[in-house]
Amino acid sequence: QNIADAIHLVCSTYNESNFDYYLWEESEYLPTPTIIEAAQALYRGHNVSDITRSDAGAENLTVTTDEINKIIEFSKANRKKSICFITGVPGSGKTLVGLNIAIQRSDADKGEHAVFLSGNYPLVTVLQEALARDKVSQAKDNNQSLKKSEALRSTAAFIQIIHKYRDSFVGNTILPPERVAIFDEAQRAWTKDQMSKFMQTKKGVIDFEYSEPEFLISTMDRHKDWAVVICLVGGGQEIHTGEAGLPEWFDSIRRSFPDWNVFITPQLNDEEYRRDYSWEKMIAELNVMEIEKLHLSTSVRSFRTPDLASFVKAVLDIDTQSARALLKKFRDKYPIVLTRDLNKAKEWVQSQCKGTMRYGLLASSGALRLKPEGIFVKNDISVANWFLNDKDDVRSSYYLEDVVTEFDIQGLELDYTIVAWDADFRFENNEWHYYIFSGTRWNNVKLASKQNYLKNSYRVLLTRARQGMVIFIPKGSDDDKTRLKKYYNGIFEYLKSIGITVI
Repeated sequence: QNIADAIHLVCSTYNESNFDYYLWEESEYLPTPTIIEAAQALYRGHNVSDITRSDAGAENLTVTTDEINKIIEFSKANRKKSICFITGVPGSGKTLVGLNIAIQRSDADKGEHAVFLSGNYPLVTVLQEALARDKVSQAKDNNQSLKKSEALRSTAAFIQIIHKYRDSFVGNTILPPERVAIFDEAQRAWTKDQMSKFMQTKKGVIDFEYSEPEFLISTMDRHKDWAVVICLVGGGQEIHTGEAGLPEWFDSIRRSFPDWNVFITPQLNDEEYRRDYSWEKMIAELNVMEIEKLHLSTSVRSFRTPDLASFVKAVLDIDTQSARALLKKFRDKYPIVLTRDLNKAKEWVQSQCKGTMRYGLLASSGALRLKPEGIFVKNDISVANWFLNDKDDVRSSYYLEDVVTEFDIQGLELDYTIVAWDADFRFENNEWHYYIFSGTRWNNVKLASKQNYLKNSYRVLLTRARQGMVIFIPKGSDDDKTRLKKYYNGIFEYLKSIGITVI
């Protein structure tokens, strides 16, 4: 009710003779929507260029979308099958591009269908619920009646859990209705061993001999003329046992689909994507074309600074010189603070947030000894309620009572976060040490792959905030052998040495 007062207040701080009201009124509105708000706008018929800022990062989304559409049209016109790998820094809008393509290419009049697939159950659940709620709300505004269950059925048509989609094609030769399939977080697709184990124990299928990438491509390969697979790939984002990483996609193409065109970005030639493969080995014998425009280089999540992902990488790689320089560069625009007091952390995020800005509490799924701090990572919560419900709902993120882990929040975001850091990922003797809590004690994580998953868990947690974050590190207690002070002091001193402000 006070918009006029707000405008007069702003205007009073300027020389009004130099302020053109009409120019202001007719100027562009340049919002920075969350992935949830963006998905709702796209679903209503807006284009990605309508709903994002007009800076280099947002323009990159449009450029990448246009490039993918060119590849789809080329494949369609020449009866080719193509697979594209879209890379990008955390928060660069890979999911947004995928949703945009899925909506654009779903045209019943042209006989085209596209599907957005993700193995990220929380992401799919939250997006389906958000779109359904928005659809019900729009119907109500138009004096129409729509049940949420009906709205959910339609939103689930183009955003699907990858496992359900996959299972519908096991043991049959059914032709997929979709010509374009977008696989979100493709680096997290399962290995052959993980797939075989799952299909045998959960589905009773004994002779399943495919990795998840190979089987997913095979379903689209059933089309006789053209099909396009779009893989959205994040570097250093594998966080669970059995996730194959990018090399398995290339091995699958080489093994079973050598006639497919493969469109990649130069950025794939990075150890975070390649793992232990050499570049030559990964792309050998494939019909590969490099396209720079398929890479999203700027974060639209942390819109206050494009350097957050690089800062987090430097912190995790113990590149302290780069971390200090990057922090100094953006600390005034994107605040990161450090505390040993959880109540101070809560007060800080609450003081930073205005209006509908959303904040919440995050921790690693292995952070079992945060329990004495009142942080229970094993709690079973509704992620849809946590992400979507209002400030007056105790189930929402605003109450800072329920915590979500890397598995709940990967692909999603908040405006401000509290990242609670436990002794599973410690800094000792100038290097990271990896632990898992079992029974009554911490055990060393010795497998390199599992160490990588743990490191990536913290990478995910530290890149979820759009506008700022507070890192909470407990003080520990020497009366509790599972929470000794030395477990936490090393982490605190390392982060403090980088220049993160202590509150």
